Amino acid sequence: MVHQKRSQDRLSPSSDTEDMTTLLAPRLAHFAGVARTEHVTRAAQEMGVPQSTLSRAMVRLEQDLGVDLFARHGRTVSLTPAGRTFLGSVERALAEIERAAEEVRADADPATGKVAFGFLHTMGAETVPGLLHAFRADHPRIRFSLVQNYGEAMIERLRAGELDLCLTSPVPDAPDLVARRLDEQKLRLVVPADHSLASRKRIRLAEAATEIFVTLEPGYGLRRITDDLCKEAGFKPRIAFEGEEAETLRGLVAAGLGVALLPPPAYPRPGVVELTVTAPRAAREIGVAWLADRPDTPPVAAFKKFLLSRRGSLLP
Repeated sequence: MVHQKRSQDRLSPSSDTEDMTTLLAPRLAHFAGVARTEHVTRAAQEMGVPQSTLSRAMVRLEQDLGVDLFARHGRTVSLTPAGRTFLGSVERALAEIERAAEEVRADADPATGKVAFGFLHTMGAETVPGLLHAFRADHPRIRFSLVQNYGEAMIERLRAGELDLCLTSPVPDAPDLVARRLDEQKLRLVVPADHSLASRKRIRLAEAATEIFVTLEPGYGLRRITDDLCKEAGFKPRIAFEGEEAETLRGLVAAGLGVALLPPPAYPRPGVVELTVTAPRAAREIGVAWLADRPDTPPVAAFKKFLLSRRGSLLP
């Protein structure tokens, strides 16, 4: 009856699971040590804690659980059935904690750690591979977790702790972020090869006011820049198609479905002509951003320093 009453008192439905976890967590390794040796004195010696401290910890653990984990036999102990069930889960939990500790230590290792790095789709074909190749010349074993996405999505992932750094455009301005301008990229008006403007080399954007545009979807930095440049040129673009990648838009332009404001391609694309925009000034800033007040691991600090050293020469 005593055992049943203790269980009902300590493990009532109103018990808070989070509070129980807080109570139990510091004692789990001690419990596993005693269970492994079946001897409190020996376990205390192996773990470097006073025997009295360990004995009290085990009694308190049983009280908190409301279950007898050990049967005492003088100086030795043995696990009860409940103790053996509990030990299996404890060992798995401790192994998972050790695995997690090893993982975060490995990710922070100065020579072999990991950087979670995000970048725009338009920088994936040439710019980012070139950056990683140059960085790894001096840091050959640092690992990268790479994410391609549009700017707002990468900022969200920065804030969620899923990215350490990201290359984005426009350069964000937010109190919880640190952002540094690295370079700028000229934008061109891309028209079909058989378009009436295709014989031109330069154009004022206002001359395209009557054209149908293909653009990136709302939320993309390049879409915002396109809308702003057209507004500055005195018109609102008529949009036929919205996409997620610049090269998809180039394909739509080549198919005669519209014109687009895009950064230079990694490789020449047949079927289109790219015109220099003389007015307004058509360019986008590329910057690197990270979360303010978040300490860097050594590999992240090294890659951040490398990126900042490339100011003005980031783009090929």
